[in-house]
Parts: sequence; C-alpha cells; structure tokens
Amino acid sequence: MIRPMITAAALAVLALTPACADSAGSKASMSREEIEQIVHEYIVQHPEVIEEAIYALSARERAEAREAAKAAIVENADALYNLPTDYSIGPADAPVTIVEFFDYRCGYCKRSVDWVQGLPEAYDNKVRVVFKEHPIFGGVSQDAALAALAAGRQGKYVEMHIALMKLKSNDDLTSAKIDDLAKGFGLDVGKLRADMKSIEVQKQLSDALALGEKLAVDGTPGFFIGDNYYEGAYTDEIEAKIEAALAG
Repeated sequence: MIRPMITAAALAVLALTPACADSAGSKASMSREEIEQIVHEYIVQHPEVIEEAIYALSARERAEAREAAKAAIVENADALYNLPTDYSIGPADAPVTIVEFFDYRCGYCKRSVDWVQGLPEAYDNKVRVVFKEHPIFGGVSQDAALAALAAGRQGKYVEMHIALMKLKSNDDLTSAKIDDLAKGFGLDVGKLRADMKSIEVQKQLSDALALGEKLAVDGTPGFFIGDNYYEGAYTDEIEAKIEAALAG
C-alpha cells in the first residue's frame, strides 16, 4: 500500500513544485532517483501526507467492502437480524438494530466493548445490539465463544460476554479463567461445560461462523446496520449511520 501512496505524493509534488522542471521546462527528463529524492524530502517535511493517504485509502476500501456486502446482507437478512437464538441488548422492538461479529481475543473488540454496551442507553433505547460470536483466532477464542453461549443458557450471556472482553491480556483467557468467571456469576460450571459440548451450542456457533463467511466478515469487529457493513470499530461512521436511520 505504500507504493501507491508514494506515487500519489510524487505526482502532487511534481505538479506543484516549479523546481521539478529542467531548463527546457520538461518534467519527463527527471530520473527516478531525482523524483524519489524530491518525494522523500517532501514527506519528511510534511509527514501528515502519509497519514492522510492511509486514511483515504482505508476509507475507500471500507466503502468498497460495504458495497460488495449489500447483496449478501439482503439475502441473509433474517439470519443476520432476526435469529431467535441470538443474544442481544436493547428493546426487541427498537427501530434500529446493529449486529456485531467479534472475537474475545480481538483488541479492537475489547476497546470498543463499553461503547457497544452503551448504545441502547445512548439512543434512548431506540437501538438494539445483536451479538454474533466470530472466533477467527480459533483455539481459546472458540472456547470463549462457546462458554458465552453456554452461559446464556443459564441467563448470563451478557455478563460473561463483558467479562471475557474485559480481560486485559489475551494470556488471561484460559479454560481455568472461564471457569472462575462462571463461578463468579453463580453458574453451574459442570452444566456450562456440558452445554459447551452440546449439539445445540456447537450448532449455534457454527451457524454464526457460516453466516460470517457468507457475509465476507474477514476481521473483527464487524458491524452491520441495515444493508451496510463496517469492518472495524469506526464509531463515528457507525453513529452517523444510526442517527441517519433514526431520522429517516
């Protein structure tokens, strides 16, 4: 991704800097080394160019991903927004529903957990958030996802979800820690472990993973609102979409 950014910067420098021309007024005669030196000096003096280019590229890629996802969202809308086995926060009849795909070892998911949990209250209970386990890192991430779903069978999904997200280090996410959290919430650990292995909970997770694959969820967190998909915790964009949906 760096080369397109440097190329763009080079074009901008050549277009705006009179010193780029030779004695005959031609810019085409400059060597590659000369161009690269000019670009290097410009970037050193104006480092914000790289940051702006990265943001512009990221915004364009996010927009392209959203467009590509729209058809799949429409095709899988019921499984995405209306699955009765999903856990959620906020009123069931809220006018706006957001779906989050996440992994308990995802740093961005952890950093955005308070924002996500606060959405219903922030919008006067006009927003509902649906949770979709998407353990892309496998291993203990998958165990954590199964544990959260199993905790839901004892009425403690949200509590377990938040607790797992609040673990500061991924090294803390162990089987022993999952059991400790379950005990702290007054859960029957034996039942939790049995439910984690049950066909129903295993299917619930596999269905969520299959849905994520259909919707091309390659990273976490992934947020869906209406026919829009946002990969990453771009809270400003998501909040703007919420406000537009509520206004519209």
